Parts: sequence; C-alpha cells; structure tokens
Amino acid sequence: MGCYAVLLQESTLSELLEKKCPRKTEPSLWLCGTEEGVAEPSPSPSPRHLSVDQQHLQCRKGSLLLTPEAKRRLEERRGSEPLRSTQDLGSALDLEDHSLGNHHHMEGHGHHLHLSSCHECLQLENSTILSVKYASADNIPDLPDDNSVGLDSGDETLDEVEHDAKGFFGSDCNSKPPNVLVFTGGSQERFQAVRQLLSECINMDNNIIYPLLPQQALSDPWLDNTRLLVLAEEETLTPQLQTRFLTYLSQGGRVLGLASTLCPAGLCLEVRERRRGQISRLSFTREDSTELELSLLASGKVYIRDTQGGGEVELWGELKGDIPHQRDMVIVRVTHGGDGGEAVLCQVHLEIAPDSQNLTSEAFDELKVSNARRFEVLTEILTSLGLTCELNQTPAPGPVHLLATSQEAKARFLIWLHTRADQNGLLKLPKASLRMVSCSEHQDGPSLPDSSLALITDSSESQSWAQFSMETYSKNLKTNLLGRTVLYAEVTTSTMDLLEGLTLHLPKDVGLIAVSARQSQGRGRGRNAWLSPLGCAMFTLAVQVELSSRLGQRIPFLQHLAALAVVEGVRTLPGYQDLDLRVKWPNDIYYSNLMKLGGVLVTSTVIGSIFHLLIGCGFNVTNSNPTVCINDLIQQHNIQHNCSLQPLSCCQLIARTVTCLESLICSFQQGGPDAILPTYYKRWLHSGTLVRLWSEDGLEAEVVGLDHNGFLQVHSKEQGVVSVEPDGNSFDMLKNLVVIKQR
Repeated sequence: MGCYAVLLQESTLSELLEKKCPRKTEPSLWLCGTEEGVAEPSPSPSPRHLSVDQQHLQCRKGSLLLTPEAKRRLEERRGSEPLRSTQDLGSALDLEDHSLGNHHHMEGHGHHLHLSSCHECLQLENSTILSVKYASADNIPDLPDDNSVGLDSGDETLDEVEHDAKGFFGSDCNSKPPNVLVFTGGSQERFQAVRQLLSECINMDNNIIYPLLPQQALSDPWLDNTRLLVLAEEETLTPQLQTRFLTYLSQGGRVLGLASTLCPAGLCLEVRERRRGQISRLSFTREDSTELELSLLASGKVYIRDTQGGGEVELWGELKGDIPHQRDMVIVRVTHGGDGGEAVLCQVHLEIAPDSQNLTSEAFDELKVSNARRFEVLTEILTSLGLTCELNQTPAPGPVHLLATSQEAKARFLIWLHTRADQNGLLKLPKASLRMVSCSEHQDGPSLPDSSLALITDSSESQSWAQFSMETYSKNLKTNLLGRTVLYAEVTTSTMDLLEGLTLHLPKDVGLIAVSARQSQGRGRGRNAWLSPLGCAMFTLAVQVELSSRLGQRIPFLQHLAALAVVEGVRTLPGYQDLDLRVKWPNDIYYSNLMKLGGVLVTSTVIGSIFHLLIGCGFNVTNSNPTVCINDLIQQHNIQHNCSLQPLSCCQLIARTVTCLESLICSFQQGGPDAILPTYYKRWLHSGTLVRLWSEDGLEAEVVGLDHNGFLQVHSKEQGVVSVEPDGNSFDMLKNLVVIKQR
C-alpha cells in the first residue's frame, strides 16, 4: 500500500495517529500519514504540482497542462516550497492547539445574499435598464427558500434522510445522493454561516446541505451517501475524527476544508502566529493558470509538504508575506492514487464574510473589495470537487399586480386601461402583453395568449409579498404624483418592458411605477448571464417633462437627479446621514469611492411638447454578496459607532427615492441647475479628481463640476475649463479616461 496506506485502513490510520499524537500531549496539528524522518533537500517541484513523486514533470492544476511559458512564469513566481528541518518538526509537534476563536460569526439579513451591480450607462437617450449585473459573471446562482434542517431542529435528521444508493446511484461523485454534509464540531452558528455561504455558490436544486454532528460522524453510515464533506470545525479534530474523515477520503470521497485541522498524508500543518483579524493577501491560481489576488483573513496555520510520502499535492493558493520571497501554502489540492478521493484544504477564511467581523473601516473596505473574488475562488474549488455551480434556471415571469396608494387613483387608471385594451382585456405593448383579469379569474387559470402575462386588477393593497409590501411603500411615499400607481411583479423580464409603450398616452395625473423583485434578461454581453437577484431594489418610473421647462431644456440632468435621489433617500433618514453612499457621474450609486451598488438608465420619447421619460433604477439593498449593499453599510456603521440602526427594505427605499426625486425635479424646475448642484456636489465622488483627456497618455485635467447641460467640466493648464462626456465603455473612475465633447 506504500505511501497511501494511511488512507486505506482505519487500523493503520489509528496506529499512525497514535504515533503522531502521544496520549500525554494535546492532539497534534501535524496529522500526516508517515512517521517523522530527517528531511532532506529535494529538487524544486513545479510550482502548481507539488508532488512527493519527483518523477512528475508536468506543472498542472487538475488535468490542465501548462505551456512551457506559463510554467516558466509560475516557476519564477513560486519556486520551491521550503522544507522543514527535523528540529522544526519536533518543535511544531509540541505546539499547543490554536483554535479559530470567534472567526465564525456571520449575520445575514433574512435573504439569500446575492451580488448585483448595474450596467454602466453609456447613453442617456434611447437606453433601457436591462438588468443588474453580477460582478463575477457566473458565480452566484439563484436560490430557493431556506428549508434546511438546523442542528437542533425537530425536522428530519441525517439518519432519516440517508437512503440506499445501491443499484440507483453509481460510484461517480456526481451520481451520489445530493447530500452535502457540514461538520462544525457542533457549532450551530458556524454551521448556519457555512451553509449560507455554500447556498450562494452551488446549485441548490441539485444539492441538500445538512449538519454532521460529532456523534453522527463517528457512528452513522454517512460515508457512502455523501457528495461532499465540508470541514469547518472550531476545535482541533480528535484522532478518531481524523481517522473517520480520512477513511471517507480513501473511499473516493470529496472534502473541502475551511480552516480545518484535517491533514492527509503528504502534508503537515504549521502554526504561524498572526495578529487576530489581520488581513493577508492571497494569490490563487485559476484552472487556466492565470492568477487572482485578493484580501482575506488568514487562519494562522499554513501547510508544508511532508517529504516522507503521501498523495499528490498541488499548490492552489499562497499568502504573500512581508519577507521577500516568503511563500505560505494555504490552499492545496490533495489526491490519493486510484481511489478517486480528493480534498481541497484552505487555511484562509473563505467562509467568513467581510461584515461578520468586528473590523476597522479600512479592513471592512479591503475585504469587501475582494468579496467578489472570494466567491470566484470558492466557485472554482467547489466545481473541482464535483458540485454544480451554474446558475439555476431563471423563474418564468409571473402575474403583474395593479396596486395604488388610493382607490380613486386605481379606478382612474383602470378606466384608462380599458380604453387601451381590446375586447378581451388584452394590452399589447412593444415588449410585453398584459391581459386584465380578476384575482378569481387568475386562480381559475385564465387562458392567456402566448407570452402574455396576467394583470390582476383587484389585488389588495394589504397583501404582502416576501419582497414587497404596499403598506410599507405607501407609508414612505410622500409625493404629489410620482409613483402613486404601482405595477408589481415578483418576476418579470424587465420593469422597463412593463411600461414601455404604455406611458406615451398616459394621463398626466397618473404617476405610474413598475416594481419587480427579480428581473431576467437572458444573455448579456458576451456569454455573461444577466440577472437581477432578490434583495436588489428594481423599478422603472414614468415621468413627463415639458420641453419648454428648465429641466426640459437640460434633460441630461434627469439621470443625475435620479442617482442623487437614491443617495438622498437613504442619507436623509435620521441616523443614516453618515453612511458613505455616493453619486458617481453620470448615473451610478457607489459605496465611498470603492464599489458600485446601483445605477440609473433613462429612455426618452418626445410627443408634441412633452418628454415621456422612463427612469430605470436598480440598487443593492439586502443582497450582500458578492459585493456590497446598503444594509452592509448600516451593519458596519453599527459596529463602528456602537449604535443600532435598523436594516432597510427595498420597498421602503424605492418609495423614499421616488419622493426625493419628485422634490429634486421640483427644485430644478424652479431654480435650474444652481438649485440642486450644491446637494449634488455634497454627495458626489469627483471633486478634485485627476483624469486624462482622450487616452491614458493624454492631457491631465482636474474635475471641477458639471456644466449647465449636466456634462462634466474639467480644467487643464493647456485648455482651461472644458466640458467632457464618457468615452463609451472606457470611462471608468479608475481609468480616468474622458474625451472632449463634440459640439
């Protein structure tokens, strides 16, 4: 059995573990498959394939073979992993256990935490709000409701859900029952945190997550019925648990270690003292050999190779140390012979969300900026372990509910709708068809034309959905006109589709808004999937503006007013004024100058003397991952200032945004740009920002403000003050590329 014996027999495992962990000491962090010996220098292994078999000449991750150039580049970066001397081995064996402390705390907001940030606005005219884009194209799926069993629940137990896989499931990992077991040593809080993380990464239609309690781990017959074992314990594993988990690995199991002390043959664990909460820089090598750098909390332990034998060890992630050329192995993939067992073990806290720690504002910012990349790393690891991380199928669009802040407004709008519909109550719009039905007709299953949606005209305003409450919306809406009549859909293609074409002949006294909990637009640019996930506030608002008015003469300002209204809707709430929510010109909502959490797109059509405008807006409220949302900022503010501001809801902030927008439009119509620019400059990012004109090598200029048409003004020594516009996709706050507007 050679170097793989430790993974093949429980008796052998127990014997070796006993040698590693004498009874007179605490369980050692060095739980390897061989006895200690004198470490002798070995040839430099390839940087991504750190195998104890020096005959392996390929540098690879998984089955990927690297080109000579890629291999040379990686060898230059990584070189050989340093070996430990016999003295170092002995001292490490005497180290006391260092638990993970309280790094496991994670608080959710009662929603599945997804990422979104909106498209860049490339044009003001003739643009539509298509959707809200994932910061990482294909990493976070949409999820069903959370119905998982808890550690202490009275629901079905692991024993009850295990079933006979023989004759039905094959031996392949993907053919096993869809059980993902999470071992946290009995900590329910940590289980919930890890479960939340996994549910945001894997396809929950194909997997079920259960806790694995210590007594179950040692006794229940779970080994044959588990697709993935996740180890995220707080305390050092006992020799018995080590034996049990390594046996599962030896039988072809798949293991993900999240700061776990599991240590298969070929590896040893070494404690590296780090300041609690210290952020480290991880370099992760993707499947295609490209490198990804991100900031994470380190566990305080690192892996080193055991030269006495074991399975193949591939280096996937290492920490950048303060000492030049110091390389700490913290993510490794271990495989053992032909049994098919595979483990990806991590000694960085991929499981800890940025908002789960009592961090400084600087540390919170650094972790949040890396959050999308954290999910990218997790997704690649989980995919390599055989789980499906593709996006779930987007739910089909559902019925649209007609709601209003008053029955009079609802009745007036219904009368007008009937004038636009055919004899069957069908409204044909450019991108949608709506058939007016009652609640009872809808429940009886109305016959709808192909691709048509039911417009339920007598939905009750007291009805509440998981993502929307009309009562909350009405309570926070303080407008005279805008947003008083609501079309609400839990799922729709786009809120813009519900209003496009409908508002061109709409009476002036109908303030129409379309709101949706989720949008789907199929494929986006390239091969990206474009979804607007739960927790993102999404709406399209109909606005009419006279061409001859002050705003009608400077209509590009409308997108600035809409973005400002989102920020004002939050920061004018008592107690919330210090949240660092900002406006980025021309149409984005940002957290500080770091991360985008929303945006605005506007379409306009002129009929006679009226601009008919649709303002599409989306911004993150409760969907924390993988980037940032407004409730993240509230939670971090509470931590930093020892206060207890309540999280906000989508319907609350949509109503407040519309209220602020109506006020801003009114101010602009009365006083022009000067009436709103002081507030805009107070909230925007760009005062004094240095940019370059035309190209990266162009003239340097300083941002000074907006001109009276809403375009950016910059000052350069060579040209003085000039107005500029975005250069298509190239305008980015970080690239600082702008071009002079052609007039």
